[in-house]
Amino acid sequence: MLLLPNAKINIGLFVTEKRPDGYHNLETVFYPIPLRDNLEIKRLEKEDVPYLLQTAGHKIEGVPEDNLIIKVYRDLQAEFKLPPVEIYLYKNIPMGAGLGGGSSDAAAMMRGLNEIFGLNLTDDEMVSRLAGYGADCAFFVHNRPAHATGIGNVLSPIALTLKGWTLVLVKPDIFISTKLAYSGIIPRPAPCRLPEVVLRNVETWRECIHNDFEASVFPQYPAIAAIKETLYDMGASYAAMSGSGSTVFGLFKHSCEEAERVFHDCYVFRKTLSV
Repeated sequence: MLLLPNAKINIGLFVTEKRPDGYHNLETVFYPIPLRDNLEIKRLEKEDVPYLLQTAGHKIEGVPEDNLIIKVYRDLQAEFKLPPVEIYLYKNIPMGAGLGGGSSDAAAMMRGLNEIFGLNLTDDEMVSRLAGYGADCAFFVHNRPAHATGIGNVLSPIALTLKGWTLVLVKPDIFISTKLAYSGIIPRPAPCRLPEVVLRNVETWRECIHNDFEASVFPQYPAIAAIKETLYDMGASYAAMSGSGSTVFGLFKHSCEEAERVFHDCYVFRKTLSV
């Protein structure tokens, strides 16, 4: 079975409260985008190993056992006595980019195993199970624009479409640690009613929709701040960092064909959105 797990962007990201368990409550809008990994799963004839994993594309750091797709497989294998599988993952979505690639792969892995082996898990059951692997994993089950609260795991569908807008992603060769991203955060109430404001014209978003993590990341990495300003200089109607970075995205009314040239030393993805 071949699956195509897609990335997401965060439109607005407000850190609203420090929780007693050490996590933070936040508010954001997750929006799915057509940057996709390739994930292939098939039965493995060999019985002497539980799985075989091959990867290509963007480098995946760490050992296979730390990969979310392997964690999903091992947990379901133990519960449902699954046979060995062969997994091929081609990473088009950059790692540690604030685009949810690992979470999307995990959700796709669970969907794929559910279908291949007839586990009969409902979407709600998969949402519940995936919450244990990461706050944004559950979003990729339904994979539609959603207003997220809690730690990012309380989702409400939102009637937002960016059809016709050109999306430009720019990721410099910079890794942002979660600890650093939170280091300069002072939790505070959201400055606007995000579910309402995000449904207004994109050109008005700049007035009050922002990413709180920019306040701690930009002073440490001025190059990321410069990418955002350059996107605006190029005519973006809205630009912001996605998640805790380091990807910055811009939304354009025009095709922005110069993006690859301007950001020649960065990873660039450019696509006019069809949904």
